[in-house]
Amino acid sequence: MAIETKVGVYICSGCGIGESLNCGKLTDVATKENKVPICKSNKWLCSEGSVREIEADIANEKLNRVVIAACSQRYFSDLFHFDPNVLVDRVNLREDVAWTHKPDDADTQMLAEDYLRMGIAKVRNSEPPAPATSDVNETILVVGGGVAGLTAALAAAKAGYSVVLTEKENELGGWAVKFDKIAPYEPPYTEPQSPRIDELISEVESINKITVTTSCQIEKISGQPGGFEVVLRIKGGARTELLTVGAIVQATGWRPYDAKKLGNYGYGTYENVITGVELEKRFNHGNKTGILNGKPITSVTFILCAGSRDESHLPYCSTICCAASLKQALYIRQRFPQALIYIVYRDIRTTAQHELFYKRVQSEDRVFLTKGDFAGISKSMTGSLLVDVDNTLFGGDIRIESDLVVLATGMVPTSLPYDVEADAPFSDADGVTLDGKRAAASAEVGSKILNLTYRQGTDLPTLKYGFPDSHYICFPYETRRTGIYAAGAVRAPMDFLASKNDAYGAALKAIQTVHAIKAGKAVHPRSGDMSYPEFFLQRCTQCKRCTEECPFGTLDEDEKGTPKPHLNRCRRCGICLGACPERIISFKDYSIQMISSMIKAIDIPDEDEDKPRILAFMCENDAYPALDVVGKYRLQYDPNVRVIPVRCLGSVNVVWIADALSKGFDGVLMLGCKYGVDYQCHFIHGSELANKRMTNVQEKLKQLVLEPERVKLLTLSIDEYEKLPEIFNSFVEEVRELGPNPYKGM
Repeated sequence: MAIETKVGVYICSGCGIGESLNCGKLTDVATKENKVPICKSNKWLCSEGSVREIEADIANEKLNRVVIAACSQRYFSDLFHFDPNVLVDRVNLREDVAWTHKPDDADTQMLAEDYLRMGIAKVRNSEPPAPATSDVNETILVVGGGVAGLTAALAAAKAGYSVVLTEKENELGGWAVKFDKIAPYEPPYTEPQSPRIDELISEVESINKITVTTSCQIEKISGQPGGFEVVLRIKGGARTELLTVGAIVQATGWRPYDAKKLGNYGYGTYENVITGVELEKRFNHGNKTGILNGKPITSVTFILCAGSRDESHLPYCSTICCAASLKQALYIRQRFPQALIYIVYRDIRTTAQHELFYKRVQSEDRVFLTKGDFAGISKSMTGSLLVDVDNTLFGGDIRIESDLVVLATGMVPTSLPYDVEADAPFSDADGVTLDGKRAAASAEVGSKILNLTYRQGTDLPTLKYGFPDSHYICFPYETRRTGIYAAGAVRAPMDFLASKNDAYGAALKAIQTVHAIKAGKAVHPRSGDMSYPEFFLQRCTQCKRCTEECPFGTLDEDEKGTPKPHLNRCRRCGICLGACPERIISFKDYSIQMISSMIKAIDIPDEDEDKPRILAFMCENDAYPALDVVGKYRLQYDPNVRVIPVRCLGSVNVVWIADALSKGFDGVLMLGCKYGVDYQCHFIHGSELANKRMTNVQEKLKQLVLEPERVKLLTLSIDEYEKLPEIFNSFVEEVRELGPNPYKGM
């Protein structure tokens, strides 16, 4: 039995609202038109006394719905929180009305009254979210025992959490145990330093909260955050182990780009053309003399960006290659002081304090650096190598004679399967793009690290170049698999120090996940949201749109194709709601009924009044916050536009557009995050999905015998707020030219 809603409305007249609007008429809309039992107006609704008064009304009048008609919900976001069973909505009269429209004007007043009607309709057709708490395992699984993995394990353990650390090799340490020295990471940043990996390993092994398993790979991961079920395959399958964990950090690192593809650099043709990684092995852990292949070393040439920043190989910069080559040049300089060392670079990229290291190497005798383009390599009559370099700083082309050529090859993430990488590392057919034309790959084709049982793929979906990085600029550790976080060089090219810092962030995110799941809350970007999608599966037609379009792998399918929700994976974007043609998916505080009721609450003037009505669905992540900035700067726009914030443009169901047009709205705008090359959608591809669904919208317009121009989808980022007034004003004029919607008054 549905609980009767009892609504209290509180109207603020401060911050210019009272000077722009007739608050008495707004009270009449609430009490007389909408039969709200309590409606009060106050000039300082955000004051402590006013908040206490609302609390008293909730207790004395048994209110279970509260509408705050004041400033944007982005202000005082923590102030108007009452009993969990009391649903609160914020109606923005300040930024969306008083500050952006003509004061004391009939159209401005109508706008405010419509927004108040919409707010009341919204709370009457919603319910307070009830957190779905469950038993949550708080163990953190760290996959990968290199610098990033070891650091993430330590960070989580020191925060009080149990950690399982797995490593596929038979020893911990990753690449760090293979290098005697690394580029400096402490003042004065001038000398190569020990990676101190033995100290890190010892500390990890000394903490009883960390369980270390080497020679171990993951056979399968199923379940969801708070209850991932992991099957480990140990020592090549000699035994398996089952464990449950709450969150996962993937720190599986990198591997060198396959130098066999660099035949034009002489690799594979001349035995004295080697890679930087091979130099580390040959000279740091082996040959300590000045002899190579029975001959003294008299000169060495380092070729930077060998295959990197090259569309035929790796089009990106691997960050560490320049500093690593400078370090290796000092190896040669210190062990073979008479050798001539040449460093040929396209650009020297020594980030942060490594610039000081670069200057130190520049000052060395017998070390020569030049900018130039590698043009070819050949062998001299004496057996030495001749390296041709074009476009040098000397103003021409040069030829360098060397005993040894060292190629600085780039980093390839282990998330990119080796067999795929060997054939065509970044082909569009593999779902990974290099040129950015498709900003987000659909999945990690062929990868077998985590072996997830998700219907959308076995491992972490990747962005450009095969890295499972995050497209959130401010949240780099996020991935499209809730509760699974990438860290270190698997996420993006980085050195050991950056990997350690990265690991701290990923470990913290893993801890935040288990805390949020335990409380029934969502994680970024709707952090703290306690709503969950509800599925009325009796009407499901197994169309699979929700399972295919969910960006976070929340839904699997049974043998019939019916969705099987894993609610702890959900980010509450509502894309499934927007996808469902049968409208069987809803949230307690975000549903088809809720938005439809808001649309129907808006007053539509008769066609002879020349007051077109435009409905704008605006994404709450960029587009709607941009409207707040419009208000902040008092930019004016047409008062005939009515805005409904939505969780994501991908959550807009076609039925809402049909409802609006059937009611008599003259036009519908959809404004969301950018997609494509510069995509910024907080829910991965919500805006792109909304654009694809425009085909369905156009079919609906044909059914209603309406012009296709009456519905428009546009994208913008929050910093493009100044475009919004013109977007609104232009669309209103376009709709005026089309004439009134023939469904007005029907």
